[in-house]
Amino acid sequence: MAEWTVRDYAPGDETPWLRCRVLAFLDTTYYDDVATIKPRREAGLELVAAFGDQVVGILDASVTGSESTIETIAVHPDYRRLGIAQRLLNEICDRLQRRGATQVDAWTRDDEGTLAWYRSQGFEQKMRYLHVYASDPDEAVSAFGSQLDLMPRAGFFHAWLDHEDALRNRFSRVYSCRQFVKALGD
Repeated sequence: MAEWTVRDYAPGDETPWLRCRVLAFLDTTYYDDVATIKPRREAGLELVAAFGDQVVGILDASVTGSESTIETIAVHPDYRRLGIAQRLLNEICDRLQRRGATQVDAWTRDDEGTLAWYRSQGFEQKMRYLHVYASDPDEAVSAFGSQLDLMPRAGFFHAWLDHEDALRNRFSRVYSCRQFVKALGD
């Protein structure tokens, strides 16, 4: 297989970026987190891995003072296990550190492979809360109740862990959202 390269995102990358993201998320718990417009980030904090003219990996980050966040990281399923995510991560961590960040965090759900990858890259879990979906009309009415002429069909909620068991019994889609943190410059 020919070599892939890491470079800065360019405006012409938007459609390939969106395709890469949706295909990468398709077999994860983020399968329905579909973006139709790429969120803009600060210049230099948007990377793509390209194989020829195909975008096969993406990483967007943000930085505020000494803290930074990986906003999106994804690798096209046909190009996984080639070191693309690790190379994207290494490059963004260098850039974040040059901008004054001393740590980077990332948020992810219950995908075991993803959790293992973050841990293998030196991230440690700092906190966890729940993503709760009311996926059908019955669950939505259960969550919202009936009010005037509103007819809930679906909903997405954040919840603390206090009632995790009850929420998992009440809703068919409940995920743990975990914050992973890594010190930069160690």
